[in-house]
Amino acid sequence: MTTWTRPPESDDSLVARARWAVADCRTVVAQELLHLVRQPSTFAWQLGFPVVMVLLFVYVFGSAMDVSGQGAGTGYLEYAMPGLFAMSMAFGFMNTAFAVAMTKEKGFIDRFRSMPMASSAVVTGRGVADLLHAAVDLVILVVIALVLGWRPGGGLVATLTAFALLLWLRFALIFVGVHLGLSVKNTEAAGNLFAVAFPFGMISSVFTPPDLMPGWLGAVAAWNPVSATAGAIRELFVSPAVSSGYWIEGHAFAAAVGWPAVITAVFLPLAVRRYGRLGR
Repeated sequence: MTTWTRPPESDDSLVARARWAVADCRTVVAQELLHLVRQPSTFAWQLGFPVVMVLLFVYVFGSAMDVSGQGAGTGYLEYAMPGLFAMSMAFGFMNTAFAVAMTKEKGFIDRFRSMPMASSAVVTGRGVADLLHAAVDLVILVVIALVLGWRPGGGLVATLTAFALLLWLRFALIFVGVHLGLSVKNTEAAGNLFAVAFPFGMISSVFTPPDLMPGWLGAVAAWNPVSATAGAIRELFVSPAVSSGYWIEGHAFAAAVGWPAVITAVFLPLAVRRYGRLGR
């Protein structure tokens, strides 16, 4: 791994600090990716859940769902796959929280704090590494979907835009995971975050149109950031969609861009601040 030398103490300009913050971030990313390569079982375990969900909902529950008005099961694969892509990106924050909690529990964060490195580097480095991991997860899920018979109906630009929106959602939720991972006491507590992640992903339009839910629950599902991303990429993939009359569903693309921006604006500084206050 490349060894970076700190600039002279007198070089405290904004450009110099930004340059070395990027260098520290790159070092953390390299460390995280090296850990992933050395422990591929972790990657396989994190990917296994969304794969099981794809097979379970498409083949077990999908046969009973009528989302196209043409009978139960018809068009459900095309409806469900965009939602499953969005859900897999959303559930990723739990993996981030667990990884951060483990890093803290094993003392790696204390080592980082003892080094003359940018306080933002651990948070941003974790974010970049997890985004690369999410991109690999997404590629594998897309391959599985193609094998099952799913095909994106939009053109190349629309398809790439849809994948960009998925990674944009994952990027925002990374900082939620980092903040939670730094806040919990240990990995056991981080593992319990599944109780938060599960309803966050399930109370949405991932598997069921909000119009088929009770009124109050449908409203919650429609305004869920996961639903916004799922709805936007359904439009880009030209997938079947059931309009529920909620205002936000008519502005799914704007919501898919706006929700992650809000989440990032709130949780990125919170995560950096939480890291800076560790041990106090």
